Amino acid sequence: MFLLKPPLRKKWGSSAEARVRSLTLWYFWKKRNRCRLPVMKLFSMFSKPAHLSLEKAEEKAQLRHDRYLLVIAGVLMGFAYPPVPFPLTSFFALVPLFTVLERRQKLIDLNRAIWFFGFITGVVSLYWVGAFTVGKDPFLMIGGGLMLFANPVFFLIPSTLYYAAIRSGFVKKEYALWFIPPFWASYEYFYMNIDLNFPWITVSNSLADFQTYYKFADVVGALGMTMLVIWFNIALYKIWSGWRAEKKISKPAVAVASLVLFVPLAYGVITKGSGAPTETVRVGLIQPNLDPYQKWAGGSPDEILSLYLSLSDKAIEQGAKMIIFPETALPVYLMTGQFQPLVDRIHQFADSNKVPLLTGMPHIKYFQNGDKIPPDAHKFPDADIWYGSYNSVLLFTPNSTEVQQYGKHKLVPFGERTPYIGQIPFFADLFKWGVGISSWNEGQDTVVFSAKLQTSKGEREVKFAALVCFESVFPYYVTEFSRRGAEFFAVVTNDSWYGNTSGPYQHKEFSNLRALENNRAVVRAANGGISCLITPDGHTTKQTKMYEQTMLVVDVPLEKGETLFTESSLFLPRFVYGFSLFAFFAWIGKIIYLKTRKDSKYIEKNR
Repeated sequence: MFLLKPPLRKKWGSSAEARVRSLTLWYFWKKRNRCRLPVMKLFSMFSKPAHLSLEKAEEKAQLRHDRYLLVIAGVLMGFAYPPVPFPLTSFFALVPLFTVLERRQKLIDLNRAIWFFGFITGVVSLYWVGAFTVGKDPFLMIGGGLMLFANPVFFLIPSTLYYAAIRSGFVKKEYALWFIPPFWASYEYFYMNIDLNFPWITVSNSLADFQTYYKFADVVGALGMTMLVIWFNIALYKIWSGWRAEKKISKPAVAVASLVLFVPLAYGVITKGSGAPTETVRVGLIQPNLDPYQKWAGGSPDEILSLYLSLSDKAIEQGAKMIIFPETALPVYLMTGQFQPLVDRIHQFADSNKVPLLTGMPHIKYFQNGDKIPPDAHKFPDADIWYGSYNSVLLFTPNSTEVQQYGKHKLVPFGERTPYIGQIPFFADLFKWGVGISSWNEGQDTVVFSAKLQTSKGEREVKFAALVCFESVFPYYVTEFSRRGAEFFAVVTNDSWYGNTSGPYQHKEFSNLRALENNRAVVRAANGGISCLITPDGHTTKQTKMYEQTMLVVDVPLEKGETLFTESSLFLPRFVYGFSLFAFFAWIGKIIYLKTRKDSKYIEKNR
């Protein structure tokens, strides 16, 4: 708004009329401008000075730049997971993230940044989790979509602990980044052990195709490998930021980068196995390639079992001494007594061929007063009888009516079990998978199976563990079986829910990590693929293709003994938990101290 210009001085002459005209114009000009001046002052109160507008523009530009960096970090981290052949991107993917984190001052800004990074990582690597490409179950698609948004929330744990370490005075800000690895490791271990667990994109899982480096996990475990990769990222960031600011290379950062890179590589090269295994057993893996949606919608159990047994006969012809069916091989509770003819057929096959048969199968158990009743068991309304349904593995052995059983412990959130159903019961009705298998009970024990097998050295009792699908993602759970004497791991799974996407390939490659951590072979029997043999050094020697109906016969190495990680697997989780809790409570203590001091000063001032 501008002031009106004064009237032009015209030569009105010297007459009285001319003087009156001139004075009249000047009077109206002053009157109009006197009205406008207060309005101009009021407008200036709400308008920002030029320097403030410039600061706002610079802030927006910085936020936009940060978003680009976070997208780059998320995409690079997402590409580190199978089947994309770029496992090395995890060694520098976090550099853009740390660039953003070091610029942020407020906790909410730190958490926004790391959530966005986690979301982008999830979109790139977990796009398949809702089975969107198959599109046959709305619940699964909704649950998968929610998972993409909920999963990054747990990334807020390391960012909050990083902020806590700075604000507590526990460490100076320029050194605080070096403490992120134990904070990150504590988040990963926490996430592995809650009802809402889905530790699929842990940093260590990005090393599934880098076996030489990951061999060091048999010393430090999965959390140790996570910390090493993050420390390498921090060292790279420090080297880059130091050179950018002062044209100097940080020697401590170079030393850390060299240490965390070359020590595990040297260990992997030195300890690399050579030569044939000392003892093996020949196992037949059955891959029927059944449509899981159709099977659970009413597939004939007799026809399905006939398919399994015909494929098993082919494996027997190739010398298999043990047969493994995939997860939930039949869509029935086989051992309830209602399907005795099917049970008899399986026993007859095992007896006639003198081979144990391991199969995934739905299973139900009943409990009465006096029994050890699981806390999540369901009670019949009109009787003192409880029951639990389990996603189980059953072992049929030749010339024996005893059937060994193991119930799956680690259940897929919302897919196999609704989290916190005991605390929030109405969740059970709200979240129910269309195929009706979203209410399994949690297994009761880590069972190690035992069967008499004909090995390359003769007949003897062999111990082995059976992992059901999702369980093979949990390193600290799997190692419990190794500690109990399992000589190899058998993974029974059904990855066909998700189509030919990254999911089945990632799941298969993560078994490489379990083999390396425990020095055990892993065999996988998958409904629609990928069935395979993974040797103790983490390499796949034989495998099937996705969505083919076939069987695979493999010679499985048998191993005994424990790795250093197996013997002391809980040392590092306890350490990072303790370290993280110390940082957190130091922050809380600092807040309480400052608050108390402020209140005491106020009292002194107003006394």
